[in-house]
Amino acid sequence: MIQDKSWASRLFDGINLVLLAFIGIVTILPFIYVFAGSFTTVGELAQKQFVIFPTEFTLDAYRYIFSTNTVIRAMGVSIFITVVGTMFSMLLTVLMAFALSKKDLRGRSMIMFLIVFTMLFSGGLIPTFLVVKSLGLIDSYGALIIPSAMSAFNLIIMRNFFQNLPEGLEESAKIDGAGSWSILFRIVIPLSMPAIATISLFYAVNYWNTYFQAIMYINDPAKWPVQVILRQIVIIASALTADTSGWASEDVLPPAQSVKMAVIVVATLPILVVYPFLQKHFAKGALLGSIKG
Repeated sequence: MIQDKSWASRLFDGINLVLLAFIGIVTILPFIYVFAGSFTTVGELAQKQFVIFPTEFTLDAYRYIFSTNTVIRAMGVSIFITVVGTMFSMLLTVLMAFALSKKDLRGRSMIMFLIVFTMLFSGGLIPTFLVVKSLGLIDSYGALIIPSAMSAFNLIIMRNFFQNLPEGLEESAKIDGAGSWSILFRIVIPLSMPAIATISLFYAVNYWNTYFQAIMYINDPAKWPVQVILRQIVIIASALTADTSGWASEDVLPPAQSVKMAVIVVATLPILVVYPFLQKHFAKGALLGSIKG
């Protein structure tokens, strides 16, 4: 028979519950504020400093953002860069991590030293731009994918995950006649889906938030990702709505504050939509870590 918890244990659980609830509210409240503010009218934003439940619902900010097909095209560019870049980055990361997880690999220590070295030192902004230019990647999507195709941090995480897999699985597969490619794609990758899902999300967020690289390497506005376009919208809206005292009709532009909030929603929502599909892998990865620990 399970004994009842002591008063100290119940007090501890109660404090944890209150603390976690407080942290959760503090974390989610800014998202609610931004989401609600993007649907708030001009007058309410002018009267209230903090809006959670708009008294009058409006889509003016979103109508302004999507008034042309520029944002739609930019989102298509960002989706293309995110999907292709994530697949390319994961291909390089998985292949290299699998090779470096083998203890009998020649030069393994030197390669790992060079990888860790790139985490501490880089060539700098100008040398990187010259390399991209010399490769003919200026004004191409490759300039947004290839220079950041692999992260040393993600590579090390993936390599460590591969090293923790039971060696007996690969040995059994080799006895059955499986080669390295077969072992990787039929055994290692299926068992590593939690790590692959996590690293993929890291890469996807990085590609989706591509901003500085686009300004550096892309001159054609038609090839700008959504982050650059949304920044231009914020700048234009801020300039056109610097004086909000004369707002009287519905044909005027929405206030800069609501446009900024709508921009945040548009830029953040796609990544938030992707996360639930990877959540089960995150949970599985946490369980695997607890068992191995």
